[in-house]
Amino acid sequence: MRRSAFCLISVFIFLLVSCGQKGKTQQEGKENCRVEYATGYTVRRGADYTEVSIRDPWDTTKLLAHYVLVARDRELPADLPPGIVVRVPLERVVAATSVHCGWLEMLGVRDELIGVCESRYIDLDFVRRGLAEGKITDIGEASAPDVEKLIELEPDAMITSPLSNAPYGRVEKTGIPQIKCVDYMESTPLGRAEWIRFQALFFGKEALADSLFKEIVESYNAVKALVDSVEERPSVVTEMKYGSMWYISGGRSYMGRFLQDAGAGYCWKDDEHAGSFPLSFESVFEQGGEADFWLIKYNRAQEMSYEDLKREYTPYANFAAWKKHNIFTCNTGVVPYYEEVPIRPDYLLKDLVKIFHPELLPDYQLRYYSKMKE
Repeated sequence: MRRSAFCLISVFIFLLVSCGQKGKTQQEGKENCRVEYATGYTVRRGADYTEVSIRDPWDTTKLLAHYVLVARDRELPADLPPGIVVRVPLERVVAATSVHCGWLEMLGVRDELIGVCESRYIDLDFVRRGLAEGKITDIGEASAPDVEKLIELEPDAMITSPLSNAPYGRVEKTGIPQIKCVDYMESTPLGRAEWIRFQALFFGKEALADSLFKEIVESYNAVKALVDSVEERPSVVTEMKYGSMWYISGGRSYMGRFLQDAGAGYCWKDDEHAGSFPLSFESVFEQGGEADFWLIKYNRAQEMSYEDLKREYTPYANFAAWKKHNIFTCNTGVVPYYEEVPIRPDYLLKDLVKIFHPELLPDYQLRYYSKMKE
């Protein structure tokens, strides 16, 4: 009798535990995927779908977007959570910026690109060739795309770079899913580069993206390690004034981190801004007038010279870097700076280390920057 009672109790406990474990499995069936450096998105995988959340960088208490990715060849699950449903892999996409196009090329899905915005700023051969052959359509400005052209293209999605005050309202009304990429709001080079893993989720290229990103991290950290023991960190000022203001990269910004990792003594390294902020010419000169180096990016048909810079604004010639001819320039209309650097920060880091500490990379040839013309 006691043995029978014991067996009944054992069966009851087994069933109770089994049901409890089943409930726990259903509740915890979603696995958080590790995002190492980026702070702007999270990924949770379920059995039948993947959830991707984008944090609102302008209000971190909110989400900017929440996607539910479902394989194109599967039935839509009945228990889908709230969110923008996207059938993957995407087969027809429109990209708003050159960075997005660069991602597609790296992931081996450039044939899926059928439309772009502002093609005049995209310096990628496959995009230019596609435009010339009529395989890719320019749908106008990224901030105000031609919605009629967009609808005619019938894309699966449009990859955008939203601004806090530009919500792509007309595009949203079309019902075409927007893949909102705020990679440019990341404050570290590797954080921004990790958005290639985000993009890969929409094309079924996760394994490739993981491999590429691992390579980028290893390359970046290897270059960064070269300057860990340097004692002298040359001072540097960046860019030029725009109108009456000079927009300076904050000490905690994306570019501020690049300069720090390259072994430079950035003139605003102690500043707490995570983005750029405006200063008057006088304020910049007061803090950066004696800087050892000056880095300038521009987009012009002709290479800029020291005299060109002086003609543009005479007081520029008062900077020590101008007097010592220690200015390095990057003509973004000629080199693929904006197409490559967000994806391959290790390339830019090598340039910067070569400029500030040339002895550490004796055989390296500059990729983006060059000494300003005499």
